[in-house]
Amino acid sequence: MSKIFLENVKIYAYHGVLPEENIIGTYYIINAELHTDLWKAAETDDLQDTISYADINEILQNEMKIKSKLLEHVAGRIISKIHEKFSEISYIKLKITKTAPPMQGEMTGASIELEKSFKPEN
Repeated sequence: MSKIFLENVKIYAYHGVLPEENIIGTYYIINAELHTDLWKAAETDDLQDTISYADINEILQNEMKIKSKLLEHVAGRIISKIHEKFSEISYIKLKITKTAPPMQGEMTGASIELEKSFKPEN
């Protein structure tokens, strides 16, 4: 199996349960792992034979613009959109980190990670 990774995609967005989080916003870091067959592209050197990571990034950017209370909800939407557009993907793992969560103590962020396997379409 082949994999595509988008690593440490930094996006400013407005998610959170607290009202001020939806006004002030913060940076989020997204890491995505996608499993699909990349061998045709390895042979042809043709963008049409692969999944463009620019297209995946566009989905990340667009979905992060939609305010949500929970990062789990954001991640679920992103995974659904990616698989809706690219049904050949068999597995998606997505980690979203809120870099400045409104909690006491020092930390680099608070994260959630969702992963989902998809059955191949016949």
